[in-house]
Amino acid sequence: KREPCLHYNLPMSSVQASLDFLRQQIAFMENVAAWEQLPAQSARHAHTPDSLDSRLVEALHRHLGTNSRASLLYTHQSHAVEASLRGENVVVVSGTASGKTLCYNLPVLHSLLHDSTARALYLLPTKALAQDQATELNSLINHLSDSDRPAVRMYDGDTPHSQRRTIRREARILLTNPDMLHAGMLPHHTRWVSLFSKLTYVVLDEVHTYRGVFGSHVANVLRRLRRICEFHGASPQFVCASATIANPKEL
Repeated sequence: KREPCLHYNLPMSSVQASLDFLRQQIAFMENVAAWEQLPAQSARHAHTPDSLDSRLVEALHRHLGTNSRASLLYTHQSHAVEASLRGENVVVVSGTASGKTLCYNLPVLHSLLHDSTARALYLLPTKALAQDQATELNSLINHLSDSDRPAVRMYDGDTPHSQRRTIRREARILLTNPDMLHAGMLPHHTRWVSLFSKLTYVVLDEVHTYRGVFGSHVANVLRRLRRICEFHGASPQFVCASATIANPKEL
């Protein structure tokens, strides 16, 4: 049975007022199993890793609008970047809007600045998320000098065929989704040699646990991706991000 969709005109004076209003709605609270309010915590900042390219650090200063190296990153961002720069595969799990994007954008851009042939592949589940990531990436990249700016390109089912050859040639950071990787790229990997042979990073955002046949399909697409990279002589690092999974180390 389909339950009716409830709509409320929430007061916007404050978050607390909105929460108080919801708790007074009997129809809403009947579907709430638990309610917990976490206390506010002071932000914990860390220095940018010393090994991070100085050009990227300066771009990050301008991007964030701060002059203090110590306040550029949160601790989880600094730890994730350091681990990636050491060559480790990383899974970052933190709340929504907690800055996971920089955890992979920084090591990816560092790699591309140090190797003019390096490539990165971002696998994103929705077009909206891909658009958001492209905007965020370009916002940071625009603070680099013209000669250091890697080309960011999107490749999905809506990409015009007239542009696909150019994207294959130009893209140093390619944003796509698992379905397009499965149907449009891996079967035609010889057209993507410049990407797969020089792939240094694969970013998965959001990473989830998929069950059943669909989960098996996604897992096998990632296995095929690794085999194709190995075939072309590459062994990319993986950086995964999620705001929801509870067992990142096991996953």
